[in-house]
Amino acid sequence: MTEGKMFIYSSIVEKLTRKSFKAVQDHNYEEVLKAVSSKNLTHRFAGPNALGGIRHDKDALARWFKRVGTVFPHLKFEIKDVLVHGGPWKTTVIARWVATCNLENGEPYVNPGVHIIKMRWGKAYDFDVYEDTFVVTSGLEKQFKSGILEANAPKIES
Repeated sequence: MTEGKMFIYSSIVEKLTRKSFKAVQDHNYEEVLKAVSSKNLTHRFAGPNALGGIRHDKDALARWFKRVGTVFPHLKFEIKDVLVHGGPWKTTVIARWVATCNLENGEPYVNPGVHIIKMRWGKAYDFDVYEDTFVVTSGLEKQFKSGILEANAPKIES
């Protein structure tokens, strides 16, 4: 690919990445899942909590997204940077963000993080999510104490 075509491709992938984060915060998980591959899928979210674990199929990932929306219903993402490396046959995306919301008890939730996403031919197939797992676990404990029972549910893994 020429440099100009790579720039256009990178710009398209950046826009799609930002659109996917917006879809998550809008609870539009079907839109996010359209861009996820069914083959060789791996989604990793660290932490000893209801959101932690590894998923290898779209059904488990769909349930995980639904859980995110249940336990942090007002979660917003501020995308700081999106870096795209590679061509359509092997793309790596690094998205740096800050997740925020008010917990049910009124306390603010602020957690910066990074997604490393691998894509092939327009479909994401490998996700590593890095964030402060203490903040996630603490936020989930507070949500559970406020009555959101799923915040203390077993991990969704496959």
